[in-house]
Amino acid sequence: MPTATEIPPRRALLRHALGWGALGLGSGWPRWTLAATHPTAPALIAAWDDPQGRHWVGRLVLHTEGHRWQADSALELPTRAHGLLAQADGSVLVCARRPGEWLLRWWPEHTQPPQWCWMNADRRFTGHVVAPIGDTRVIFSVEADQADGQGWLVRRDAVQLTEQTRWPTHGIDPHQALWDTDGSVLVANGGVPTLPETGRTRRDMQRMDASLVRLDGRDGTLRGQWRLNDPRLSLRHLARHASGVVGISLQAEHDDLATRRTAPLLAVLDAQGLRLASQPPALAGYGGDIVAIASGFAVGAPRAGGIACWSPTGDWVGWHALEEGCSLTTQAGRWWAGGRHHVLHTQPDGTLDTTALPADVRLDNHWISTFSGT
Repeated sequence: MPTATEIPPRRALLRHALGWGALGLGSGWPRWTLAATHPTAPALIAAWDDPQGRHWVGRLVLHTEGHRWQADSALELPTRAHGLLAQADGSVLVCARRPGEWLLRWWPEHTQPPQWCWMNADRRFTGHVVAPIGDTRVIFSVEADQADGQGWLVRRDAVQLTEQTRWPTHGIDPHQALWDTDGSVLVANGGVPTLPETGRTRRDMQRMDASLVRLDGRDGTLRGQWRLNDPRLSLRHLARHASGVVGISLQAEHDDLATRRTAPLLAVLDAQGLRLASQPPALAGYGGDIVAIASGFAVGAPRAGGIACWSPTGDWVGWHALEEGCSLTTQAGRWWAGGRHHVLHTQPDGTLDTTALPADVRLDNHWISTFSGT
């Protein structure tokens, strides 16, 4: 995926972001945001880079007559985005790529100006936000201390985005959280040590300590913690299957290149605990986005060039080739995978189809379906 750009001073970022937000459909918008769209066309919210290296969040709409996606709404961002979360009021929460300084609420319909929440000097956003099941009053952001990487799950007011309280994640480098049906919340601690002055650069990898934790959704009390036998597998993204099994995508951090290339991409948490899924082929050791589908789990493997699939019990199912395939989402029983130039998705009858992305769009790691409740 594209590399991050250097983060400029906050004040400059604010001027930059507000300036683009005020442009509407003016000269600051690239040509592909001016496309007319059909109100019933499939639509996805995504983050992407353009050929000039600028960062965007926008809505991509499928024009079925041309078998091609086009952007009908977009906002330029100061740095790369990562996690996205649809809200009941029609807005989207956009979290900066780790270590991130900003959290954004954006309205694709431009009914309100963008709302920015800037991080203080002591902590950084680490990529994702989550909302409790059935509760629209609060959201939770995943964050880490600048000094030592200690993870926090931070409860924020859903409207103002202001901090209310925070709970430790009992690990470092936390990444994604998932609210469970019993009122608890799962957090994937990636476990990769970094330093404030080096950003995403790995340091002291012998200290790596990835874990999956379950916190009480009322007060943050630790209710469970699991680790894999291989300490160099970083737990990153989470999805829950209808069976109750949770899938966790993995990213290998081994020093040895051969070990890293053949490392597994999926772990599952079930009644027996946390364990690795089976994986016959080598898939470059990098699991990206993950979704639960009817047949099990699908994981983006951008470095291997496709989408890997497993059953709910972690048995290998198969592989779909897709250059830089990473971003995944589901909608109305269908799944959509975004790659370098194309989108791979299921039709209503279950067959696979491929549609083209705009040439100006290079997707980031995640996207979401628009307000479908999935």
